[in-house]
Amino acid sequence: MALPKFIITMDGVFRLGMVNQHKDLLKPGDQCIGGGYYHFDYTTNRILLDRESYDFGRPKWHLLDTLKVPSVYRGLRLIYTYDDGFHDDFNVSEELDIEYYD
Repeated sequence: MALPKFIITMDGVFRLGMVNQHKDLLKPGDQCIGGGYYHFDYTTNRILLDRESYDFGRPKWHLLDTLKVPSVYRGLRLIYTYDDGFHDDFNVSEELDIEYYD
């Protein structure tokens, strides 16, 4: 069953889509450094990210300085929620440089 999932690659690419498995978002040569699930919150102009990929684990944000985001999502803030009682939410849009691509 296809679900709204995202991944990040070692090259800093943020990719999301309705897929069965996180690996379905990979392109040849990609090295995945984590993923999870997403939903759009249009009221607050955010893409809310949470949970983790069964195969790749939680996103390893600390490995990135810049996140490359599809330009169609320009204007939406990215927030990752750990939901584990230990970590605060990670405001991706403030913590990383965002670079948009087509």
